[in-house]
This record gives sequence, structure tokens and C-alpha cells, in this order.
Amino acid sequence: MCQMLLSINPEHVKNILLGTKRVEYRKVRCKSEVDKIIIYATAPVMQVVAEAEVIGIIEDNPNTVWSITAEYAGISKVFFDNYFAGKDKAVAYRLGKVEKYSQPKTLSDYGINFAPQSFVYV
Repeated sequence: MCQMLLSINPEHVKNILLGTKRVEYRKVRCKSEVDKIIIYATAPVMQVVAEAEVIGIIEDNPNTVWSITAEYAGISKVFFDNYFAGKDKAVAYRLGKVEKYSQPKTLSDYGINFAPQSFVYV
């Protein structure tokens, strides 16, 4: 079982928890096969608040990834296009079951001293 911790904007975390955002987009795919994402909500929350099962990974050019995932994106096409501007590749982690922690955790609970810019394996 491989897990990674992702830093995610609190607005997007909220949409993941509500189920309106069922994919997490990244510009770079992690090297390992990941089956769980641990969700760190960035400032002002700055806590690990949930975890999500990874049920699939889509990797292709941004237009193709958007056409496959738009229904569950939880973001606008404009936001998506701005995020992937100038990129040839987009990665979408399809999220399955999401579990919100009853008690948020700190990064230090995972032996991490700083919020990762992209991701860190746990």
C-alpha cells in the first residue's frame, strides 16, 4: 500500500469532502502506484483533514484529461486551463471513498516538517 500526502487549497478540500470534486489534478505524476491520498489543507487551515482512496489515474494531454473528467472536476474549465497552461501533460487522480478525520492531524504526526509543494510519500 503506497500513500502520498498532497497539499490542497482549502476550497478544493471542501469540494472533495462534499463529493463535487472527485478528481485531483497534478502536473506531474508520482513514480509509485498510489492507492491513497492523505489530504493536507493549506493555509489558513494547515492541517491534515482527510484521506481519499485512489481508484484510477488518468494521464494524457490536458484537453483529453478534461474531456474525461470534467463532470467530476469540481473546478471550472478556465481554472483548469490556467493551471495546465503551457503543459503537454495532465494527471488526474480519480478519488473513491473519502474519509474526513474526526480529529485533524498535523504534518508532524506523519514525520513531515514542512508542507510539500507537490506531494510526499508517506
